Amino acid sequence: MAKLYFRYGTVGSAKTLNLLAVAHNYKQQGKKVLLIKPRIDNRFSTTSIISRAGLEQKADLLVSENSKIESNLLQGVNCILVDEAQFISAYVIEQFRRITIDLNIPVICYGLRADFRSDLFEGSKRLLELSDSIEEIKTTCAFCNKKAISNLKHVNGIATVEGPSVDLGAEEKYFPTCFDCYIREIQKSCPALPMSGEQKELFSRAIGE
Repeated sequence: MAKLYFRYGTVGSAKTLNLLAVAHNYKQQGKKVLLIKPRIDNRFSTTSIISRAGLEQKADLLVSENSKIESNLLQGVNCILVDEAQFISAYVIEQFRRITIDLNIPVICYGLRADFRSDLFEGSKRLLELSDSIEEIKTTCAFCNKKAISNLKHVNGIATVEGPSVDLGAEEKYFPTCFDCYIREIQKSCPALPMSGEQKELFSRAIGE
């Protein structure tokens, strides 16, 4: 039976670059790859998978929350590669699991594990529950040389835990951080943030109080 893979990392850890390299290797061997991305991800392109390094390939399929992956799309496919998997619904992730079992096609998903409040995304949560293989793509903290494990959100240069979980941005808005630097930056910015009771609770959860 083929496997379901989840390769996760913080923002800026070259997840998409890794995906495109894997796609290239399959194609070099004359094998067919199906490239999937969530329709909601329109940061760099609405239809293509683009890395921050500038590499790009057109996605074969854009999925929404209730998308059904039709079997005719999978004819002759040797591997399915999924970008920004954290934004994909549990319903679609479960289809990936069935594809590995029923059609013996490996599915490799790339994405963030948690949001800027350190809460799991829906897609990431389901992947952590269902995947045969879970691999971390590592990078270093933007503020020190420790391994990054958190995603720090900046608005106008100020760290924050406010806003929706699905809030698309590029490198000027999100930074990979170790948890020590994540806590320090949030605590440093906290006094300047007008927070409601609910937001204060979210902040406390984020810094582990």
